[in-house]
Amino acid sequence: MSRVIVITGSTKGIGYGLAEEFLKRGCKVVVSGRKQEALDEAVKTLAKDHGTNVAGFLCDVTKFEDNEKLFTLAKGKFGRVDIWINNAGISLPRYMLWEQPYKNADEIVAANLMGVIYGSQVAVKEMLAQGGGHVFNMEGHGSNGRIIPGMTVYGATKSALTYFTKSLASETKDTPVKVCLLSPGMVDTDLLKVDYAGAPEKFESAKRILNILVDKVETVAPYLVERILAEPKNGAKIEWLTTSKVMIRFMTSSFIKRKIYE
Repeated sequence: MSRVIVITGSTKGIGYGLAEEFLKRGCKVVVSGRKQEALDEAVKTLAKDHGTNVAGFLCDVTKFEDNEKLFTLAKGKFGRVDIWINNAGISLPRYMLWEQPYKNADEIVAANLMGVIYGSQVAVKEMLAQGGGHVFNMEGHGSNGRIIPGMTVYGATKSALTYFTKSLASETKDTPVKVCLLSPGMVDTDLLKVDYAGAPEKFESAKRILNILVDKVETVAPYLVERILAEPKNGAKIEWLTTSKVMIRFMTSSFIKRKIYE
C-alpha cells in the first residue's frame, strides 16, 4: 500500500526535496506552507511528474488549529496519514542575544519549537486513533549541544526539540505510534543563507568550512527518505552528517575540494 506523507514547511528547501523523493518512490505526499503562491507553485511543479499523488494545503504551524486542519485535510484527501514530518522552521541573521529584537525570539520559538509540539500533539493523537504511524522531527544547530555565538535562540529551540522528541518517544513506546529524529546536517537552503544575511564578510570567512560541511538538498534528501521508509524503531535517529563523516571530510579537505560555494 502506498504510504501517505505529510511534510510541514515543504514548499522549498529540504522539505520540498523530501516531498520529491517520496513521490519518486510512489508515495502520496501532502506539502504545506504559509504562503498560497509558494504552495501553488510547489504543487504545480511536483504534479507535472507525479499527478494526483501530491496535494497541498496551507498551514501556519504556530497555530494549533492549523496543524489539526492539515491532518484532517490530508486524511480526507488520501484516507490516512502514515508519516508526519515536522520540518517547518525559521532562522534569522546572527546577532548576539542583546542585539536581537525581542520579536525575533518570539518568532523562532513559535515556529521551531511550538510548531513541532503542536504538530506532534495532533499527529500522535490522530495516529493512535487510526492504529499507528510515524512522526519525525527535524534537528538542527543546537541539537548536539554545540554553541555558535549569534545563534543562541535558534540553537535553544533545536536543543529543546531533541529533548522533546526523545521524551515523546518514551511516552509512545507502548503504542503503535513511533516518534523519531531526522538530522540532515548542514544543507544548502535559504534557512542556512539567512544566517549570513546582511553580513557578506562573515559568509566569505566561513566559506571554507561551509564547503567542507554543507551538502546539497539532492544529496541529503534521498538518504533520509530511504531510511524513513524503512520504518525505523521508536526513538531512532536518522543522521546524515555523522561525527565520523565530519572527521573524514576535514582530514581529506586538503586534497578533496568540495565546491558547494564557489
